[in-house]
Amino acid sequence: MQIRETLRSAFPVILLAVVVAICVTLLTGVGSITLPRIEALEKQKIETMLSEMFPEMTRYTVEDEIYTVYENEHRLGYAFIAVGKGYGGDINILVGLEDQETIKGITVISHTETPGLGSLITEDFFTDQFTLVTIDDVALRRDGGNIDSITGATISARAVAEAVRSTASEKVNRLRGN
Repeated sequence: MQIRETLRSAFPVILLAVVVAICVTLLTGVGSITLPRIEALEKQKIETMLSEMFPEMTRYTVEDEIYTVYENEHRLGYAFIAVGKGYGGDINILVGLEDQETIKGITVISHTETPGLGSLITEDFFTDQFTLVTIDDVALRRDGGNIDSITGATISARAVAEAVRSTASEKVNRLRGN
């Protein structure tokens, strides 16, 4: 009688453990099936952004998280992903370098900034300021640089400028072998 009571009281725990094991197995299976597709889509998204930033691009290589962009055998420039800490979270930015001193341009890949305010970091009036500017000049005007802030979204604008400048400096040092 006592064994039956023990089994009866243990049954919900055993049932829950079986359900959890089945769910974990299914999620792992779905993850292993979808992960290659997600990675392929991310790669395609980056390739599209690179070809928009470097219209003459025929190919690129990736080494140490730095994309080297070519037109046939002629090197057009470099690109990399910078991550800034904005008001709403991470801001992922594709940064193109014309050479080891000049920013070719930027594209905001993703962000979680406030819609209608911080999200203005994706608009041309803001991103175009990063075209053909030296790395040293990438800072908000109030911080001594050449980039105009966005009224009401200074944290987001500063996060982009600081991420672009600091990551560009780091990647250029890596390119120079420092």
